[in-house]
Amino acid sequence: MRIASIDQGTTSTRAIMVDEDGRIQVIHTESHEQRYPEDGWVEHDPEELIRNILACINACGPLDAIGIDNQGESCLAWDAETLEALSPVIVWQDNRTAAHLDILREAGAEDETLARAGLPLDPYFSASKLGWILKTQPKAKDALTRGTLRLGTTDAFFLHRLTGHCVTDVSTASRTSLMNLKTLTWDETLCDLFGIPIQCLPTIVPTTGDFGSISTDHGPVPVTASIVDQQAALYGFGCRERGEAKVTFGTGAFALMVTGNEIINRSDLGLLPTVAWQTHDKPAVYALDGGVFSASAAVNWGRSLGLFSDFSAISQFDATPAIERGLTFVPALTGLGCPHWSSDTRGCWLGLSIDHQPADLMQAILEGIALRTAEVIDAMHMCVPMADELLIDGGMCTNPYFTQFLADTTGRTIRPAHFPELTGLGTLSLASEQAGTDLPAKIDFGHCKPKNQFAPYLLKFRQAIKIARSWGNS
Repeated sequence: MRIASIDQGTTSTRAIMVDEDGRIQVIHTESHEQRYPEDGWVEHDPEELIRNILACINACGPLDAIGIDNQGESCLAWDAETLEALSPVIVWQDNRTAAHLDILREAGAEDETLARAGLPLDPYFSASKLGWILKTQPKAKDALTRGTLRLGTTDAFFLHRLTGHCVTDVSTASRTSLMNLKTLTWDETLCDLFGIPIQCLPTIVPTTGDFGSISTDHGPVPVTASIVDQQAALYGFGCRERGEAKVTFGTGAFALMVTGNEIINRSDLGLLPTVAWQTHDKPAVYALDGGVFSASAAVNWGRSLGLFSDFSAISQFDATPAIERGLTFVPALTGLGCPHWSSDTRGCWLGLSIDHQPADLMQAILEGIALRTAEVIDAMHMCVPMADELLIDGGMCTNPYFTQFLADTTGRTIRPAHFPELTGLGTLSLASEQAGTDLPAKIDFGHCKPKNQFAPYLLKFRQAIKIARSWGNS
């Protein structure tokens, strides 16, 4: 059978297939525009995303089935009859609703979101963004009056537009702050809290099943899996047992650890319980989530500033670690995620001197991302004992300096996947299983053991975070 996955990510859309020899191939890639209309706002054009999805599917040729993964918390409004988008896609990085959430937090509303959805009040999640759309977008208000308004994450829009099924899978719904984590249904109390008419939301369904068919240049193709991106990567790594974890280094760095049938709610550690997946006719599998909002985004930002031009220039450094020399970087360019959840905090270098060169600044950026990741891993290990080996993927896992510093900081052997498209592979695996075929994919991993004791640097780094947070709140 010919099966493909469509990885609809923050910066691009990719089509992935596996050949008969088990080789994973990226068939086609389409990038899309990042829009920043105001400080802290991040938007995508929903029509551009639709065009890119179709371009990727058509590039694959004739197919028997596809799976689609999505950005997670990115969301929009659309019309149920015309299927026209009624707002831009408000991206997961967007923090335009931070002030409103502060008001809700002061009123004690966070107790409700933590108890019901397992999530703190943060603009990262979809609920407040959807509420903002309904309050500010005239087209959305008009559609509500007509009874044709639909509000949801991008996956529901894609499926409704392309297959006619207005549904969202349970893993994606768990990222909205509107779904009750125990009942796996939309929660009326949460919907009322954020001002979301519950009838405007898509139907929640399992991760695999019948999602309808997409018309392509080569005929109709059934969609057999739909899942949020980070959970797809967890599945792609083969993590199935309690305590197995991965970190994906994309725009942000996202760690997920399988907790099985148990919902672990440790808001005191800044960790988030979430649904990993729910295959057809089986109980949901849960996970713990911890996010670092700026990873590759921080590296690419440094490149845009002219700190380096070729990635080989930041793969090794002759100098000792920057933090050892008093220079550190807090990668909070779009706020701090786990375990701090501070959307107002912004990135900063500390310890700058006239002697520092661009290479020093980039070294500090890489170290800062690794140290933030180590914070998340430490918090997870306090909940469920984690294996000594940590699986990672994404573009940054090809950087030898970064992977070694991460190994030294976490005290764990780092196993970088030689193929960076684990998100697409996980989606492909789920779609293949639902279609009734085995996926012959083969994954090779690197092996990077700790060489130095860098754990004490984490204490120094946490001092830098305190300074960054105090500046953001001043």
